[in-house]
Amino acid sequence: MHDEGFRGSKDALNAFVDILGKAHVLTSSRRTAPYASGSRFGSGKVLAVLRPGSLVDMWRVLQVCVDKNLIVIPQSANTGLTGGSGPGDQDYDRDVVIISTMRIDDIHLINDAREAVCLAGSKLFELEDALAPHGREPHSVIGSTSIGASVIGGIANNSGGSQVRKGPAFTEHAIYARVNEQNKVELVNHLGIELGDDPATVLDRLQRGDWTAADVTPPPADSAETDYAEHVREIVGTPARFNADPKFLFEASGCAGKLMVFAVRTRTFPKDRHTTTFYIGTNDPSELEDLRRAVLGADRQLPISGEYFDRSTFDLAEKYGKDTFVGLKYAGSRQLRRMFALKTWANGVFAKLPFFGQTFADTIAQKAFGLLPQQLPKRLLDYRDRFEHHLIVEVGEDQKAETEAFLTAFFAEPGRGGAFLVCNDNEAQSAMLQRFGAASAIARYFNLYRERVGGMITFDVAIRRDDDDWLEVLPPEIADQLEVSAYYGHFFCHVLHQNHVAKKGVDTLELKKQMTKLLEDRGAAIPAEHNYGRLYDAPPSLVEHYKELDPLNVFNAGVGKTSPHKNWS
Repeated sequence: MHDEGFRGSKDALNAFVDILGKAHVLTSSRRTAPYASGSRFGSGKVLAVLRPGSLVDMWRVLQVCVDKNLIVIPQSANTGLTGGSGPGDQDYDRDVVIISTMRIDDIHLINDAREAVCLAGSKLFELEDALAPHGREPHSVIGSTSIGASVIGGIANNSGGSQVRKGPAFTEHAIYARVNEQNKVELVNHLGIELGDDPATVLDRLQRGDWTAADVTPPPADSAETDYAEHVREIVGTPARFNADPKFLFEASGCAGKLMVFAVRTRTFPKDRHTTTFYIGTNDPSELEDLRRAVLGADRQLPISGEYFDRSTFDLAEKYGKDTFVGLKYAGSRQLRRMFALKTWANGVFAKLPFFGQTFADTIAQKAFGLLPQQLPKRLLDYRDRFEHHLIVEVGEDQKAETEAFLTAFFAEPGRGGAFLVCNDNEAQSAMLQRFGAASAIARYFNLYRERVGGMITFDVAIRRDDDDWLEVLPPEIADQLEVSAYYGHFFCHVLHQNHVAKKGVDTLELKKQMTKLLEDRGAAIPAEHNYGRLYDAPPSLVEHYKELDPLNVFNAGVGKTSPHKNWS
């Protein structure tokens, strides 16, 4: 490092300590590792991790970062699966600083709880808890919620989730900082809440909720769905939702960390008081596609969700996702997040000791939870034995009778081989927990057997809405290179997560290129809802969007495999 760069970095660290205090300026590799390593992919070196406790301090340390020519990565829960909320192994031309927002988690409900103002580090499960007494719910209610994901992280990454009526997380109302062409930090307030003009005053009032009803613009019309509900009904030759879709890109929405977002204003939804879950099984994937088209084409309200997974994924989740299942069922999202954090910490400690390795805590957790008795209800296990393909459909209280009548008639048609059951409360909860344990299960499998398998190959793909052959069938020359595969996803949206563990010795980069080409030749869009991170090449249209948000490439440089250099050089 040049002397000038060293002095600048040292001066920056001193300024950070002056603003935040030494305890919240992390510099050692041990303390920065949980922030500088992705949940599944991505890791790199950082000058420091900053943990401001207020929006004003966020603003102040950002000013220092810009003055000292540092790359800034805004980070909330760091639960993303593509490495985009931390550094990567890239040719950075400046030191990297992570600004972690997790200490700033205030939530202000406005307009009779029909909307929420969520500050930078607020979590989805916290928003869910805040809305519950009002009979309302956030955009996402399981999945990202379960692992402690943040509200702003979901919006910044166009997270789609399981809610078929709602579509990707999106808002046009946010307050954020950007660095303009003159290298000056600007505060942009598009919250629709009048807070003044001085940045420090605005951010202080925002955090304290210091405004009156007259300062707030009216809410949108109340509804259990968004415009996406009609969008997804169209059976056309394009995917329903994907990260580069310009329909879902607006300032903070889809920004992928190219802005410093202080808060978002997001709508909430009336919560169905009583829901019914139908568990569907079949050995013919075309039956599920016929069912999907019948549901989307019907002149009635869409289901709340429709989650698919295959038998292989069911088995993986049963064996390797039991800690996620049990943790969510009996402890809840907050405790599960702490449990995962403890496991990550323990893996880091044991990795430094001889004879243990970097996944020792996974091994202990697997053995401990493996001692527990069978958690799944008998009827779900029976369906696992009978059927290769499984679909979980949740509907509102007023949809139960019509959905049961529809499914009865559907499976009574000549040639149908599938069946369904109406879940009791325990079966409904178990089915959904089993589905959402799938992602952690395949990661656990990889961690336990990483010495005898190759790398992970994961896809987050949106296939065409009119694709009859929705379930991927890999050619033998590719399938033979895979140790295990899991297919699951949001079926009515045709968004699937296709996760694989390759066999030992396989060139996973080359194999992923081949598999990507197969998907793209089918007209699929990749990624669908996990964003580009450090895994995918952002298309030119999205790169232009990033440049408009961040003309000097100060924030999250290198995301989407773009240039990590100043001024996008």
